[in-house]
Amino acid sequence: MNASISRRGFLKSAAATTAVLFVGATADGIAAASGRADAMLNPFVKIDSHGNVVAIIKHFEKGQGPATGLSTLIAEELGVTMDQIEFEFAPSNPELYNNLSFGPFQGTGGSTAMANSWMQYRTAGANAREMLIKAAANAWDVDAATLDIQAGMVIGSGKSAPLGDFVVAAADIAPSESPRLRDPSEWKIIGNETTRRVDSPIKVNGQAKFGMDLHLPNQMVVMIKRTPQLGGLVASYDDSSAKEVKGFIMAMPLPTNHGVAVYAENTWAAMQARNAIEVDWDMSGAEKRSSAEVRDEVMTALDAAPVYNVNKADRDAVSASVDNAATVVEKTFYFPLLAHAPMEPLNCTIEQTVEGDIVLHDGAQMPTGPHMAYQQIFQLPPEKIHINTMLTGGSFGRRATPDADYQVEAALAFVMTDRSRPVKLVWDREDDIRGGYYRPATGHKVRVGLDPEGNIAAWEHQVAGQSIMKGTPFESFAVQDGIDHSTVEGLADNPYTIPNMSVGLTDVKKATTVLWWRSVGHTHTAYVMEVMMDMAAKAVGRDPVEFRLAYLDVGGEDAERKAGVLKLVAEKGNWGQPAAGNVQGIAVHKSFGSYVAEIVEISGSLNDGIQIEKVTAAVDCGIAVNPDIVRAQTEGAIGYGIGHAMREQITLDGGTVEQFNFPDYEPLRISDIKSIETYIVPSAVAPTGIGEPGTPPAAPALANAVAQLDVRIAELPMRDNGVSFA
Repeated sequence: MNASISRRGFLKSAAATTAVLFVGATADGIAAASGRADAMLNPFVKIDSHGNVVAIIKHFEKGQGPATGLSTLIAEELGVTMDQIEFEFAPSNPELYNNLSFGPFQGTGGSTAMANSWMQYRTAGANAREMLIKAAANAWDVDAATLDIQAGMVIGSGKSAPLGDFVVAAADIAPSESPRLRDPSEWKIIGNETTRRVDSPIKVNGQAKFGMDLHLPNQMVVMIKRTPQLGGLVASYDDSSAKEVKGFIMAMPLPTNHGVAVYAENTWAAMQARNAIEVDWDMSGAEKRSSAEVRDEVMTALDAAPVYNVNKADRDAVSASVDNAATVVEKTFYFPLLAHAPMEPLNCTIEQTVEGDIVLHDGAQMPTGPHMAYQQIFQLPPEKIHINTMLTGGSFGRRATPDADYQVEAALAFVMTDRSRPVKLVWDREDDIRGGYYRPATGHKVRVGLDPEGNIAAWEHQVAGQSIMKGTPFESFAVQDGIDHSTVEGLADNPYTIPNMSVGLTDVKKATTVLWWRSVGHTHTAYVMEVMMDMAAKAVGRDPVEFRLAYLDVGGEDAERKAGVLKLVAEKGNWGQPAAGNVQGIAVHKSFGSYVAEIVEISGSLNDGIQIEKVTAAVDCGIAVNPDIVRAQTEGAIGYGIGHAMREQITLDGGTVEQFNFPDYEPLRISDIKSIETYIVPSAVAPTGIGEPGTPPAAPALANAVAQLDVRIAELPMRDNGVSFA
């Protein structure tokens, strides 16, 4: 496995072997193949004459599993085992390796890796199989229909040989526009419960190279002395004390004046020198609001008429229906800023080759962003810029920013040198928690009217929050009619059949840089929808599962699949029959094309502390290519969603973030959840996302369990709003 490869390195590695078959597609999606990597547009698989098979992975690996998933598709269709395939990351080129869900943009996010690559990689693997089989049929003078490839061997008609024997001849055979894909009845790897991750061994034995592991000869390490408040600028600085630090090289303000770049021979020296530098900040344009002021602005917006009518409903009529309902259930919710806090802090390394090319070594979640930015910064054409994508220790959205923040920062730090030495930019966790990007602060105000029979008569819903997309390069296509859909996703398009529903939206001024956070808007819309459904069911004395199913019984794929996971989790989680002394809560949600229902069972009390005994999840993500990864991602997503709801928030004091690291931004502990069981719905539908969908229902399921103890949590985190944990 080689998890680090640039376009230059890709071609070089290809040339090192005497004969290589590349199979993929053109930028227009037309099947293509060649014996030379530079003679075709975007190969997804390469096979050399020794029989070595390499899947070219166009999505970066942050722990969510595309290196395994996409390799699985190639291996299945080609006819090799998972032990016979390696992977490399694709070079940065949005025309060749674009994310089909993002348009002309190469990137990983929105749980799209498997969904948008499903047919691409299967087709490439199938074409490679057919081309090799045709070459073997010609060599053996037999009918190609009698041959197959299994475990890396071409077999049939009483003959067998390693597939590598036919690579040279296969390179001259034109690929098919529609090769025969293996029928699900033939699958040996896709859906196999025993298939394990291809990147686990190297992560266990230390061979894996993450961005933080990279150390180029003669490199400098740079860290930034950052403004304590958003919008602060360097007025002056004094580095006299830094000069006393062994290994300190120099310090200079960034061209943007947003901080002072401190260069040193190693990370420790850079940290010590940065801490020693004194900076006078110009705070005239800096953010000075507190968390309380931000919250007040959100709540004030909820009390006024919304600026945008999201679903074009007659709001006055809906409001009147609620007013006249037999029973009215209402609640106002608030969700604070949250940090991403991945385990590997941000970092990247930049160097210039002897030819004048710029190479960025980075766990690049969206390589197109820095690639485009570097063209401007270095005044170079795209082919002179290369991105070596490396393994990354988590992201949760943090490594994909609209402004390529940390990569641009590294480029600016590099530009200020003579470019004779590589520069490695390192953030520490304090940098990211105190000066990074956050999930927006958001509020919801909901009123639900129920008729005398206990049915929903009208649902009035208003949202106020900080838009992620507005003011970014993504606004032109992500914001329509003034509405940032990422703020209301999962609410305006929920699969429930709710009569007389109105959804209003008002944007509130951003107090920080805000960004998508694992499952984006679904993190708060699912919480509100599922807590309100629970409150409505309780108000009319109906079972929460039965109540939800009543609004999922009108047919249609969305309703049926959501009802399916709800019924499955109720069965597997023994809904209504918790262990003695325990209580349960349930939630279900659709996000990123997938459906997840969860039951949280808790013990304890509000006075003595609550213990999460068990979480049961049911998942419908279409075909589960790698069930082991589906379960792992679901478990991680549950932990992420519950952990943040339990204890975490980012607070501001005069515009300055008060939290600094894990002691006061406390992540989930392994003891917080005793067990998680995940059940996967069998499916013949094409795969959908799994990296994020487990997060949205986790917190509301916990909240609905806590509500059985007579505390309805409408503001997070729970620990600061009446709930203690054992």
